[in-house]
Amino acid sequence: MPIPDFIRALRRHVGHDPLWLSGVSAVVRAEDGRILLTRRVDTGQWAVVSGVLEPGEEPARAVLREIAEETGVRAEVLRLTSVDVTPMITYPNGDQTQYLDVCFLARHIDGDPHPADDENSAVRWFAPDDLPEDLAETSRLRIDKALRGDPVAWFRR
Repeated sequence: MPIPDFIRALRRHVGHDPLWLSGVSAVVRAEDGRILLTRRVDTGQWAVVSGVLEPGEEPARAVLREIAEETGVRAEVLRLTSVDVTPMITYPNGDQTQYLDVCFLARHIDGDPHPADDENSAVRWFAPDDLPEDLAETSRLRIDKALRGDPVAWFRR
């Protein structure tokens, strides 16, 4: 999984200590309601598209960039669905990171999904009632929040 240059620079100062980062994710839906998922190389689990915000990047633009980079498809952001904090994640190299995640509901516009980068080994559409058993728990929660149809974004109160 490629690490952005700005994070490499930060890691030179903080080592493996916990690092707080801003992230984005998307529940991408096809016209028939299926959900686009990626199988992550780092965990082996299925997950919604997600990534790190570059410094100064707008979240909605960042999530569209991540969708294109990871799956090769174009999408349209429909709405913000949730804002939450992930548990602390320890990567295989020992880096510890926690993310503020901004999740969006998006609609597939065009393109055939495929692993478009080295972060994912597979990309596939799944029916909401037939999600894979090895779906990351954070993705399951993001999908649940996005499919509620609530016009107000979820956040912990």
